[in-house]
Amino acid sequence: VFLSRNFRCDCGNSKFKNLQCKLLPEKGKVNSGNKYNDNFYGLYCTCKRPYPDPEDEIPDEMIQCIVCEDWFHGRHLGAVPPESGDFHEMVCQACMNHCHFLWAYASQLAVPALTKVNSLEDEGIVLKVEESEEQKKEIKKESGVEHQETKEEKQMEQFNEPSTSSGSDFLNIYGYCSKFLQKFPVETAKNTSESSFCKLKELQNKQFLKKDTATFWPSNWRSKLCTCEDCLKMYSELEVQFLTDECDTVLAYENKGTSDQETERRDPLMDTLNSMNRVQQVELICEYNDLKTELTDYLRRFADEGTVVKREDIQHFFEEFQSRKRQRTNRMQYYCS
Repeated sequence: VFLSRNFRCDCGNSKFKNLQCKLLPEKGKVNSGNKYNDNFYGLYCTCKRPYPDPEDEIPDEMIQCIVCEDWFHGRHLGAVPPESGDFHEMVCQACMNHCHFLWAYASQLAVPALTKVNSLEDEGIVLKVEESEEQKKEIKKESGVEHQETKEEKQMEQFNEPSTSSGSDFLNIYGYCSKFLQKFPVETAKNTSESSFCKLKELQNKQFLKKDTATFWPSNWRSKLCTCEDCLKMYSELEVQFLTDECDTVLAYENKGTSDQETERRDPLMDTLNSMNRVQQVELICEYNDLKTELTDYLRRFADEGTVVKREDIQHFFEEFQSRKRQRTNRMQYYCS
């Protein structure tokens, strides 16, 4: 059975008459949070095929989308997935179109998909990457900034040298420093209003590329999503508030499952022993061995006779065992004579 986020059982609602839910007796008629996608009918991916698919002879790994929670073949994602250890979560093509804001983050955070170049190399095709006009302008702009910074550094070096100039030189230095320090109040204001500052708008002001492919994300990408008031409202409207929850990740669920399994594998007897002192541990082990020996001998008689062990037989055994235990305890001497 495929269970998705916010899923709730249907027992007790209008789908099942005369069946009351034992967990939530006051449950409503319909759970609006339930989404019955193709996974509930045993179909997965964009190819809408079962898993495992008896007709599919291509070995391929299935990857789950963290938004719609559908499972996809790696070859049906529109891009070649990176190595499994390089990314932790995937957002499918349809969900990237639904959550279009993620493309702005993808340019900075997403793990690049692999590119197929073997076929081009085999055909002898050489690809030459040329700079676009926008890239050239950006490079010139950056070089202009570097040139300006170098000029400012040289001026600062000149100002730092010992000088015997007049008061007018001092005024020039003061004016220059005033201009130089005008940047800092802006940065301070930005830090003080960090809660209202939108990371998404800053990324959207930069150029980013949208593709019709799935995207692959590292382990800590959710913590870098903007949580300003406008973005939180947008997440709510798109019903993806869980994207800002670090405990919702696949890795978090896997760690929780591993922890639960380790708890189930623990021996309750050993846990009890570890909580006792040495004398109590010895007494408990002796009682356990006595119970094991007497119960084995008692049940062996039924096996030899070929008779069925009934509830009354087990009850009779423990009554006698408790009686013998009380007799041993009453005869025990706790002091020196």
